[in-house]
Amino acid sequence: MSKFTRRDFFKSSMAVGASLALVPYARVLGANNDIRVGVIGVGGQGGGHIGNFNKLPGVRVVAICDADKAHVQKKARDFEKKNNAKLKTYMDVRKMLDDRSIDAVSTATPNHWHSLVTIWACQAGKDMYCEKPVSHNVWEGRKVVEAARKYNRIVQTGTQKRSDEGLIEVFEYIRRGNIGKIKVSRGFCYKPRFSGNGIVHGTNGPNTVPEGVDYNLWCGPAEMKPLRRKQLHYKWHWVWNTGNGDLGNQGIHEMDLARWALGDPKLAPRVISIGGRFAVGDAGETGNTQIVYLDYKPAPLIFEVRGLPRKKGETSMDHYRGTRIGMVVECENGYFVGGGGGGWIYDNNDKKVKQFKGGGGGGHYANFIKAVRSHKVSDLNADIEKGHLSSALCHMGNISYLLGKKMSADEIKQAIGDNAVLKDAFDRMLEHLNANEVDLAKEPITMGPMLTMDPRTEKFVGEKSDWANMLVKRNYREPFVVPEKV
Repeated sequence: MSKFTRRDFFKSSMAVGASLALVPYARVLGANNDIRVGVIGVGGQGGGHIGNFNKLPGVRVVAICDADKAHVQKKARDFEKKNNAKLKTYMDVRKMLDDRSIDAVSTATPNHWHSLVTIWACQAGKDMYCEKPVSHNVWEGRKVVEAARKYNRIVQTGTQKRSDEGLIEVFEYIRRGNIGKIKVSRGFCYKPRFSGNGIVHGTNGPNTVPEGVDYNLWCGPAEMKPLRRKQLHYKWHWVWNTGNGDLGNQGIHEMDLARWALGDPKLAPRVISIGGRFAVGDAGETGNTQIVYLDYKPAPLIFEVRGLPRKKGETSMDHYRGTRIGMVVECENGYFVGGGGGGWIYDNNDKKVKQFKGGGGGGHYANFIKAVRSHKVSDLNADIEKGHLSSALCHMGNISYLLGKKMSADEIKQAIGDNAVLKDAFDRMLEHLNANEVDLAKEPITMGPMLTMDPRTEKFVGEKSDWANMLVKRNYREPFVVPEKV
């Protein structure tokens, strides 16, 4: 652990923040008005951050940071070979944030680090590009928003599809009433998690942490538990201590689209989740088959996760109206099917009506840099509050699931009652599990409670709210604590 203490960090970062408040923003940009970027977490998605930022005009990636020394060394070597320039390298993010030569940072760390490192960046006077989800829990996500506003920072959420021109156009088309009122907004993450990156091989452990990893720094705000899985990296998605399952991995992209289609409402007033982790027998904890019903009025949002194949023994995946990873907005006089790259409007007879083409959100990094230069939050396509709300919907679904109990299919059907949208999703889930030969007597489905959320306070109220609110926030590990007052 570095001797650089949390107290030292806050002293220096507060001084930077104070100095920035007194100096016009354009004057703190780098040489020749370049924006100098540091990237935190470079093992996977962070490699894309390095490349995407460094190719933008007037932007230079100048530093990288990762708790795995091997990641830092490899990316630094690759960068120098490709660009004939050296990067500053760090393992401790606090030291990187104390570097006043860095104007903006991006993070592609595991989920449990996203909120804290973004808050620290804001306090250090740096603008921030934060990968999705922006939080590991509901409470800390709101703290990130508060920090961005208090320190007057530009904070972009890594939901790249917000910069897709086709989706911007189609949602405006729908909002103008061209296919009638929205009846339901659906999000889908039917992504194979039954081999390769889906399986979380593990033993009773503890397993050896890879050489060169500072495990204390890697765990950060999360509980520093013995490593029970064989692979440290990426598999953290399927463990509650560090990840949020596919809802918070791939699914947050499509959850964000489904909420965007509804007009970017606040948190849903009620949520219920049904699902489980079936047919893999691995060391993972999060659901690989899940329904989340968010009771917006007048049109609900329903999200489905499937990690198993279309049927046992196959590798192809299910789809809904032709989409596996995307969204469907069902309206009175037709529906939209799409995702990154746009999509099609259909009439109620499934005939194509109008196509909307987009670029998939490739301009998202440039959009962030544009806002850094203008220092206008309004220039952002995915301001941090949008990211917080969509991330929080994923957390709400997982909270209901975590508070659930094992039930038979008939019991669940009875509990669903006359909710036609939820009943349809559950019936299709049963067909899917049957096609995968899941024995529900041995692996019963978990049904969570219907929880009521107060969107104003972002806390649960009513029945089971005491239990639910215990999961709105986590216990943090010193000195990696998200502060009550940012």
